[in-house]
Amino acid sequence: MFIKDKFIKKNKVISLEIFPPNSNMTLKQLLDVIDDLAVFRPDYISVTYGASGNANNDYTIDIAEYIKEKYTIEAMPHLTCITSKKEKVDEILQLIIKKDLKNVLALRGDKPKDGLMNQSNRMDFTYASDLIEHIRSSELPVSIAAACYPEGHIEAPSLNEDIRNLKTKVDKGVDFLITQLFFDNERFYDFKDRLTKNSINTPLTVGIMPITNVKQIKRIVSLSGASVPPKLKLLLDKYENDNLGMFQAGIEYACQQMDELDQWKVNGFHLYVMNKPEIAKMIYKNMNW
Repeated sequence: MFIKDKFIKKNKVISLEIFPPNSNMTLKQLLDVIDDLAVFRPDYISVTYGASGNANNDYTIDIAEYIKEKYTIEAMPHLTCITSKKEKVDEILQLIIKKDLKNVLALRGDKPKDGLMNQSNRMDFTYASDLIEHIRSSELPVSIAAACYPEGHIEAPSLNEDIRNLKTKVDKGVDFLITQLFFDNERFYDFKDRLTKNSINTPLTVGIMPITNVKQIKRIVSLSGASVPPKLKLLLDKYENDNLGMFQAGIEYACQQMDELDQWKVNGFHLYVMNKPEIAKMIYKNMNW
């Protein structure tokens, strides 16, 4: 099923995001995580790329297939493009279709840290909008999601410029949007108003990441540029050396954030659960889903 159709049939679409095995988690452990998460029957589960940034080298597509086949839960592999040739992207897209996966999250991806993006080895895609246009031109039967950034992409010169870039992505064929995590709802309300003014009316699901330890949020903020409102700052200071207290307070903060957003009739919530079923369990219980 196309995930875009779920936004037509439901008032609120609930989804989870997981990542493939890495140095801290084996494939067997991840499959156990999926088994635990499947109990909640989310509308879909998205699967990120692994460390190598390659969907068919990091189990991304196989994991998505496992989710859909075993649990009949829609699964959405991520697909990045900045270091890829069209031939490689087409190969991955054909594999997605072969596995009977109907949805993909089209992303630019992180620039290589080794600085290899020079003119001599430039790939075929510069922006996510290029990937979206390519997928649409292929006429493959997939629904396309894209990312958006309530506080602006960290590389964008301004939020207005980032929204103009988002409009380009949407116009090239995006079916629904997922926000980057944020901790200040006021930033989201302003962002939503800007989307309306720019005639961006695509279904928008809100990305929420519960903060479960202080070190985690410091890293996330440095990577994403997300602002930390005073209320959250107080919690971070209070529980800096209390991991259990931070876990409980972080879940409560996320649920309060979602309660407020729900009053604004958001189209859905996308939970970045960091491969931790206990996070999903607490949120589902507190939100009475």
